[in-house]
Amino acid sequence: MTHRRLVVPVLVASIFAIACGQDPPPPPEPTGPTAEELEQMRQDSIRAAREAEEARRRAEEEARRRAEAEAAAARERAIAAARRTLTETVYFDYDESEIRPDAEQMLRQKVEILRGNPSLRLSVQGHADERGSTEYNLALGTRRAEAVRQFFTSFGLEASRFSITSYGEERPAAQGSDEQAWARNRRAEFSITGGTIDPGM
Repeated sequence: MTHRRLVVPVLVASIFAIACGQDPPPPPEPTGPTAEELEQMRQDSIRAAREAEEARRRAEEEARRRAEAEAAAARERAIAAARRTLTETVYFDYDESEIRPDAEQMLRQKVEILRGNPSLRLSVQGHADERGSTEYNLALGTRRAEAVRQFFTSFGLEASRFSITSYGEERPAAQGSDEQAWARNRRAEFSITGGTIDPGM
């Protein structure tokens, strides 16, 4: 009995001594990123921000170049359209120099362009079909070209911007001795002799 009483305290004391004699447990492993990892993350973030800024700058530059190219192309189309309108032929009835309604519509379109481009100069060439004498057709071509110039000046455009020439029957647009050919030859043609076209875009 006495022996058992001594064994228990001795056993407890031995366990305590063994426990106290051991090394303390190691500290827990760090769970967050290391300093090197933090620095790498910072450098990665800086690089990503620079790359994003460069991509944005390139996209803006590309958009600017594309917009400029589109604007230049639109301007060229507008200039070409204005040039076609200015040089569009108008036609006359047989032995007449009076401006026809269809010719008036076309001439009004020319007036709008000429008003917006005061440096422009036009040559107006009058033509006639083959019927009639050479002298008569030259005079008829002059009257037709002059009628066009007077139409322009009636809208306030200066007469000095328009030169007139008559070719009579000398330069037919269509060969033949029928109404279809004659109708194409009774005309006034136009060419731009000076100035530039600004489409006002």
